[in-house]
Amino acid sequence: MIQTVLKRDGRVVGYNEEKIKAAIRKAMLQTELGEDEALIHKIADRIGITGKEQMSVEEIQDRVELELMKSPRKEVAKRYIAYRDKRSIARRAKTRDMFLEIIEAKNNDITRENANMNTDSPAGMMMKFASETTKPFVDDYLLSDEARDAVKNGYLHIHDKDYYPTKSLTCVQHPLDRILKSGFIAGHGESRPAKRIETASIIGCISLETAQNEMHGGQAIPAFDFYLAPYVRSSYIEEVKCIEQLAGEDYSSLYNASIDDYIKLPLDGLKGIERAKQHAINRTVGRVHQAMEAFIHNMNTIHSRGGNQVVFSSINYGTDTSAEGRCIIRELLQSTYEGVGNGATAIFPIQIWKKKRGVNYLPSDRNYDLYQQACKVTARRFFPNFVNLDATFNQHEKWNANDPHRYIYEVATMGCRTRVFENRFGEKTSIGRGNLSFSTINIVRIAIECMPIKDQEERISRFFAKLDDVLEITARQLNDRFNFQKTALVKQFPLLMSRLWNGSENLKPNDTIEPVINQGTLGIGFIGLAECLVALTGKHHGESDDSQKLGLRIISHMRSRANEFSERYNHNFSILATPAEGLSGKFTTKDRKSFGIIPGITDKIYYTNSNHVPVYYHCSPRKKAQIEAPYHELTRGGHIFYVEIDGDATHNPKAIDDIVALMDQYNIGYCSVNHNRNRCMDCGYEDAQDHLDECPKCHSKNIDKLQRITGYLVGTTDRWNSAKLAELNDRVVHK
Repeated sequence: MIQTVLKRDGRVVGYNEEKIKAAIRKAMLQTELGEDEALIHKIADRIGITGKEQMSVEEIQDRVELELMKSPRKEVAKRYIAYRDKRSIARRAKTRDMFLEIIEAKNNDITRENANMNTDSPAGMMMKFASETTKPFVDDYLLSDEARDAVKNGYLHIHDKDYYPTKSLTCVQHPLDRILKSGFIAGHGESRPAKRIETASIIGCISLETAQNEMHGGQAIPAFDFYLAPYVRSSYIEEVKCIEQLAGEDYSSLYNASIDDYIKLPLDGLKGIERAKQHAINRTVGRVHQAMEAFIHNMNTIHSRGGNQVVFSSINYGTDTSAEGRCIIRELLQSTYEGVGNGATAIFPIQIWKKKRGVNYLPSDRNYDLYQQACKVTARRFFPNFVNLDATFNQHEKWNANDPHRYIYEVATMGCRTRVFENRFGEKTSIGRGNLSFSTINIVRIAIECMPIKDQEERISRFFAKLDDVLEITARQLNDRFNFQKTALVKQFPLLMSRLWNGSENLKPNDTIEPVINQGTLGIGFIGLAECLVALTGKHHGESDDSQKLGLRIISHMRSRANEFSERYNHNFSILATPAEGLSGKFTTKDRKSFGIIPGITDKIYYTNSNHVPVYYHCSPRKKAQIEAPYHELTRGGHIFYVEIDGDATHNPKAIDDIVALMDQYNIGYCSVNHNRNRCMDCGYEDAQDHLDECPKCHSKNIDKLQRITGYLVGTTDRWNSAKLAELNDRVVHK
């Protein structure tokens, strides 16, 4: 007797004879004689009783064919066989159509899910083929029934689901000093320890690229200036030694001579040792500039993940006040300002200025001049973004201005917004740690389902009850993924688990990564707070103080639940203000099908990014800061505050400084500034004028806008999905 059925996707389910009856009935209804209930029951009973305890779907269908052929109704068997063939073709056709869209390089939401990925290239196509065929495997074999249902029904999105079977982690903040001092092995090549600035720059690139191939998220360097500073001095000493050889003099007293700043100055009027010192400084500055230029160029041209995507890279800097650290910062900013190639704006690395009072923010601070330079560069090139070390939740009790290793206690961020700092299982730091995985909850759908409840208090109470249910499912899903990830072997991640992840130096190649990865974070994200509030109260948090109070209550509740999950599962759970790129339209599409078009909620093809006010809502930068700032303390897995400013910002660095001042005033953790930047796609010419239709340099009409899609830039909007393009067109200037 049949007890269970082995489905085509590998799942085992209970036997249900009603499915057999329904299939036979459909075949009978396509014949002249119609259905015969007695025969239907007879065949179903015979198959159920005489079958093996477990049978596959195909085996059962074969038995149905045989029984129909033996019956007086052989014409039904023909119809049943034709129906089976049609269903088989339909299943294959769905995959075929998806593959053809990738093969034909169609511009749609499948091929434009990630704007940083070129899915038109052969390697990009291969990645997309793999991605789209792997996701069903994850659904069928790796997810629990409740998680799979939550995804299917539009309550949950599991990020980087295609990488789930690889057991890879999301991202990491590179302790680059470990690699620069000790070297590393990547593939068949071996890197020796760095001795000069050029080598340090190249190793930094290789480290980011190599780790990118071992992970599914982004790569970051948390203290770029501190890590590279020693190689400025060693390069300076090399230059002094060269001068010694040329002059036949002993200048060894200059090796460790005090240098207040590495500034290029004329040699006129200088003699002897003073001339030698300045000449060495000048040559060192030139080398540092070239090294920074090379770093930026490499990060925009080196590909990873099968050769279809530049490394999703970020660097944090700004707080090294040594002469050498200042030299790194200054030349990095200058190289960024000048651009790459024909003067184009560099897309990567995402550069992040670490703002700190007493270090670089006040006019009396040592690095204040470099902060002013950073504002100037941002006004032209979008980067650096700004992370606020003075925010209450970004401060570390061990930070000391006189500690040469104080960067260990400075928060660093990466990518669109990912933040890792607090740690239940080791040092509170960003270094050598990252996110393990994250999943996002559709709080809009939950709110829409509560809309029919007339009484607002009851409606909101019901919302929180449903939210709790989905939060529980999400926490279990993330814990399940962690338990799968922890079984990976060290040798599967040769760089990550030898030099980068904290504690990995104590592991052997065949050990599992379980002992060290719990220092990472598991992120619970959310999207569409604005639409959620409209569903619950009729207004979003930019329009109503009551809605703002409810919004903070919702995210505070999620934060509290994350703390509970941390205790229950013994992990670092955090709440993430999810960057809505590929996800921006996915939830909305499902919710439109379920609920139709609801004004202010599903009337656009995208949901608003995390806790932001809607992009089409007119308000001042200050008003936007007042609304969004309180959410940063609650979303410690990552957040961003951005402002759209009008016109050409190139000659208005004060506008950038004004936005950073809002960070300081309102306890904002991380921010970026958007402005207008046109790019000729044929010759690379850029300017900031409105409505540029023709390139003044080559007269091409192929003009695109350089825009920030979430926290990072994209060189062409041609790679944006339809939902994100719709959001871009709706963005208004904050003034």
